[in-house]
Amino acid sequence: MLVLIRYPYVTGTSVVGIKYKDGILLAADTGASYGSTLRYKSVERIKAIGKHSLLGASGEISDFQEILRYLDELIIYDDMWDDGNSLGPKEVHNYLTRVMYNRRNKFNPLWNSLVLGGVKNGEKYLGTVNMIGVHYEDNHVATGFGNHLARPILRDEWKEDMSFEDAVKLLEKCMLVLLYRDRSAINKMQIAKITEEGTTVYPPYSLKTFWGFSAFANPTKGAEGSW
Repeated sequence: MLVLIRYPYVTGTSVVGIKYKDGILLAADTGASYGSTLRYKSVERIKAIGKHSLLGASGEISDFQEILRYLDELIIYDDMWDDGNSLGPKEVHNYLTRVMYNRRNKFNPLWNSLVLGGVKNGEKYLGTVNMIGVHYEDNHVATGFGNHLARPILRDEWKEDMSFEDAVKLLEKCMLVLLYRDRSAINKMQIAKITEEGTTVYPPYSLKTFWGFSAFANPTKGAEGSW
């Protein structure tokens, strides 16, 4: 029996991706919410795909696991040809756009927004696709709240020749803003990079936070009739 998931159950929040001097960086926190309850705090939502790509996902965690299964089959099938070639990030992104749009047309979407980045033959690639197949590529992308809160920061401060250290600081700034403004975000985050040399997914770590701002101490000040 086919079971259609009408709404997501366990979800992850924003993923942010940027190009930097040597490759691509992705960042996401490790929280997963069951409805509005932050139920899981160690869910890794960034995975290496084949030799040349990184994938980050927000949205339904089980659907992300299904997408990873699709991609495992795709990479294994490609490797079976043993022709010395391998799928690059552009090919994987194109495949994902077709998968998401196909499932949308069946009225059974995969409830995710995805960020796909990679490097092949010296060419950096970064793109995103949402649950209905809308997709684009850019120098920096974000999903969820990050599309509203992180991208304005990236538009102001991103530079094409950023070093790895500067790019990490910029991503941490974006994730900190999201932590303060997104109820589903947590301060435990993970960063992954991909360059011509390969892929590195770093262990999760915690951001330092400061909650002493006056707006946090009295958030309803000046709001008449509020609780």
